[in-house]
Amino acid sequence: MRNNALVLTLAAIASLLAQSSSYRVTRTYTLGGDGSWDYIVPDPPNHRLFIARQNRVMVVDEDTGTLLGEVTGIQGAHGTALADGTGHGFATSGNDRSVVMFDLKTFKVLGRIPAAEDADAILYDSASNRVFTLNGDAHSSTVIDPRAGTLITNIPLGGKPEYGASAGDGKVYANLTDTSEVVEIDAKTATVARRWSTSPCGQPVAMAIDTAHHRLFSGCRSGVMAVSDYQAGKVVATVPIGAGFDAASGNVFASNADGTLTVIHQVTPDRYQVTENVQTPQGSRNMGLDPTNHRVFIVSAKFGPVPAGARRGPVLPGSFTLMAIERAPTTR
Repeated sequence: MRNNALVLTLAAIASLLAQSSSYRVTRTYTLGGDGSWDYIVPDPPNHRLFIARQNRVMVVDEDTGTLLGEVTGIQGAHGTALADGTGHGFATSGNDRSVVMFDLKTFKVLGRIPAAEDADAILYDSASNRVFTLNGDAHSSTVIDPRAGTLITNIPLGGKPEYGASAGDGKVYANLTDTSEVVEIDAKTATVARRWSTSPCGQPVAMAIDTAHHRLFSGCRSGVMAVSDYQAGKVVATVPIGAGFDAASGNVFASNADGTLTVIHQVTPDRYQVTENVQTPQGSRNMGLDPTNHRVFIVSAKFGPVPAGARRGPVLPGSFTLMAIERAPTTR
């Protein structure tokens, strides 16, 4: 996957966004460095961000923008999973169908675990103490023991997975883009337990979870967000677009490559409304949310001229930038 949120046109909801923004970019850090990028994974207890950068993962202090180190030796970096209890991190290396295990303190590579074709997103489930990759082209999930750093099994998913989420109760969920479904994985038995359609939300990619109300948010390329009751296994609401959930504010966020961050408010677990559209740099489609300080992190860069037949130009050297978006303080 090349986008942590969605790439969509928001003209259909423009009328809902004609209001002053309460969120804004509050911090900007120029990180530089070569290569494209993918998922931004916050590490809230340590105030760090793990940012996939093509052949490595950058580890950045989210308060200062300081580069703390890099996980190297990756071929096609996409996602990162953090298993704090074992002291190990895991990064997908999509081009060679593997997962790189590394030390969470030193970022030293400790080993390489075989996965499957197009190893992309990856997540840690604390209830089962297992790591799950989502392998797009292989239509599978690779299950890893995070302490030993060994392969447990591969689970056929019956479709192409994109992003996923752990409910923290032994269930893991993933979007299947080609079948427009959510699949539920029993983490302990490493089997598919259920699946359900996200219709009318087509091609679900981004996912977030609200464990308090048992709701999953699947952001779809068709231009809507499907809200599922994951206990009932069905869609209960749809709204335009969505990707990350902040329980404290009751807001769902979606970062878009058109230069916007959509904010959707959870009125009730089954009712949602778009509240605003924050202006962001073009191309800032990847985001991460730190629920401890309620900051949304996005990245972007400046691009050169677009070559013939390409969608965008090359990243200009030294222009890769990290930004934090926060709610503006209320004035009286």
